[in-house]
Amino acid sequence: MAKTLCGTGSEVSVVLKAAEELKAAGILATVISMPSFKIFEEQDEAYKASIFPDGVPKISVEAGATMGWWKYVGRHGAAIGIDRFGASSPGPIVLEKFGISVANVVEHAKKLVKK
Repeated sequence: MAKTLCGTGSEVSVVLKAAEELKAAGILATVISMPSFKIFEEQDEAYKASIFPDGVPKISVEAGATMGWWKYVGRHGAAIGIDRFGASSPGPIVLEKFGISVANVVEHAKKLVKK
């Protein structure tokens, strides 16, 4: 089953690596880089549906709040991000602790495929 994996900036590299691991496991994933919700929302409905097709599991990865992503991943998708403030550590350590990692994205993707 295909999946859609999304990121906005630095997370895209994590998503690309996760897509490679998923492909090796026989799961195809489309990677979406969406740096601007505003510009995306200005597009016509056919275009938006082509990017986020119905019936395809979706996962977003955001090194910030997940709030804006639920509109795109839906109730049956997954939004991986950091929904709190106050973490203090070198960036890579914070990202790993909050699930912004290839392993976590792959794990979520595999769970969604099983549903």
